[in-house]
Amino acid sequence: MSVYQRVKASDILTLRELESVRHSSDLLGILCVVHAWAVIAGAMALTAWQWWLAPIAFVVIGARQLGLAILMHDAAHGVLTKSKRLNDVLGQWFLAYPVGTDLVPYRNYHLKHHRSTKQADDPDIELSRHFPITRDSFRRKLIRDITGQTGYQQRKAAFTNVIRRRQWGTLAGWLGTNAVILGLCIVAGYWWLYPVLWVGPILTWFQLITRVRNIAEHAVVPDNDDPYRNARTTIANPLARALLAPYWVNYHVEHHLLFWVPCYRLPRMHKILKAKGITNRMEVRRGYLDVIREATSRPKGVGGSQGGRGQRRRSAIIEGTDIPATS
Repeated sequence: MSVYQRVKASDILTLRELESVRHSSDLLGILCVVHAWAVIAGAMALTAWQWWLAPIAFVVIGARQLGLAILMHDAAHGVLTKSKRLNDVLGQWFLAYPVGTDLVPYRNYHLKHHRSTKQADDPDIELSRHFPITRDSFRRKLIRDITGQTGYQQRKAAFTNVIRRRQWGTLAGWLGTNAVILGLCIVAGYWWLYPVLWVGPILTWFQLITRVRNIAEHAVVPDNDDPYRNARTTIANPLARALLAPYWVNYHVEHHLLFWVPCYRLPRMHKILKAKGITNRMEVRRGYLDVIREATSRPKGVGGSQGGRGQRRRSAIIEGTDIPATS
């Protein structure tokens, strides 16, 4: 029987504090989406102007593609905007479909993760259960990510499942939104921006930083049954926020404590909890390198159930849709 604990909002916030973090905003939600796409478009435009900026744009766009998935995650919780219809339209057409996901099946799947975080029936448990792993194993995973092997296999599985299940609406959404992106590149006179700076990053850098983020969120946490310690908040500097943890996804304990707080309110929530001393009982690390060191601390040759050579990250294939897990 699970001994998983729950936290009530009143356990950690006063009514006034709660009111300051709970409300969604149509304006802020739209601005987040506009910001993500503006950064992507700006990086492509700069590369069209000066081709040698392509490597920088590649990494920046991959991070914003993750940003789209993170904002889609907020939409799955119904908190990206105040308007439910606007929330779902943005979440599906401007966030989920362009990066090869589907809002509705992801929502159904992801809420199970919140109900059973780090428990045996957590659908995301395989993303963290095998850690710590060896550095060699981690290196092999990163090589598969950055060379596009992970991304190719995931999207191949996603398309196969969607076709097998005859989910034509999802397929049309994926193809339609990507056709628009390609069409805009063609109209601008730079068709090659689509394969190089849209498909390329989503198959490589997007996969790598998704893996790192997944590890930071739930791997090698101190206590699977303690809601303050079965997830992790990682303090991120401006560069990490730009290239690895966009849209405040690093405040992950805060998100799990009150998952209906919009992402753009999480910094304020963290500040309130810190002032109360509550962050002292939370699992908080200063930087992603610190987490990765612990997650890759298993010595070579040590056996057990925490992963070994050939252990692969489980793809979160949900209702025929390969979803990059944003827990």
